[in-house]
Amino acid sequence: MCLGIPGQIVEIVDAEKKLAKADVSGVKRQINIACIVDENHPVESCVGDWVLIHVGFAMGRIDEAEAKLTMQLLIELGEAQQEMDAMRGQS
Repeated sequence: MCLGIPGQIVEIVDAEKKLAKADVSGVKRQINIACIVDENHPVESCVGDWVLIHVGFAMGRIDEAEAKLTMQLLIELGEAQQEMDAMRGQS
């Protein structure tokens, strides 16, 4: 199943390569933010953004309320743990 899991960008790791660190329910992983940056929202402005993450890419920005609702629904569906386990396995 393809799904995006919500996380919050907490740090820019490499601005040139558009890499950031996101916190997903306490698990911090490096993600690519190229899909969410543009001239109106540059890399440096992404810290604090809530995003939907799929296979290591931030696919879109969401607000905090939507992030919390999405995570709750994923937990209820039993999908969140599987995605977080997959993220922990990333290097």
